[in-house]
Amino acid sequence: MASIPDSAFQRFDESPDEEFYRLPRFVTHIDDSAIAAVTQLYRRYFRPGAAILDLMSSWVSHLPPEIEYSRIVGIGMNGQELAENPFLDEWHVQNLNRDPHLPFADGEFDGAAICVSVQYLTRPVEVMREVGRVLRPRAPLVITFSNRCFHTKATACWRLLDDDGHLRLIAHFLREAGNWREPDCCDARLTTDGDPLYAVVACRRDDQDS
Repeated sequence: MASIPDSAFQRFDESPDEEFYRLPRFVTHIDDSAIAAVTQLYRRYFRPGAAILDLMSSWVSHLPPEIEYSRIVGIGMNGQELAENPFLDEWHVQNLNRDPHLPFADGEFDGAAICVSVQYLTRPVEVMREVGRVLRPRAPLVITFSNRCFHTKATACWRLLDDDGHLRLIAHFLREAGNWREPDCCDARLTTDGDPLYAVVACRRDDQDS
């Protein structure tokens, strides 16, 4: 895939993201079957006792409730939503489109997630490079998406593509970031009923990777 021009990350609504997310939305953006598929992915990739970074988080994180993690940190746009999230040990309000730098040390986390929100990133390569920085070597990033979104805040390149194109687009972002192993793209749904659920999973490169 060729380099993507800046115009591909324009949105119909270019008003400040802080204003768009000012009011809390205590709803789920995918149905129960898709949520179950997200949880199953986390169960598979995030080991017990791990420190987890939940990016673009809200009032729920869809993590498996039976597994204990050492630390769960949320980054999101609405403090009221984040404060109500029972999974989070700590949280930060941050607009990653304005500032993609994460306020954490190198190698601080054992896994990271972006759930049904990647379509809103206007600087996705920078964000994914930063996520790689704060993960330990070989730690996974699990990115999931469905067919729902806030259409006016989704980027132009996202709106123009189908689901297969979305998988390829996310994989391209990870390759451009440069600190990830080759991503695995899949249809992650557990059932053919309900919302679709797709995933791109990549692991942080380590010094032994060529």
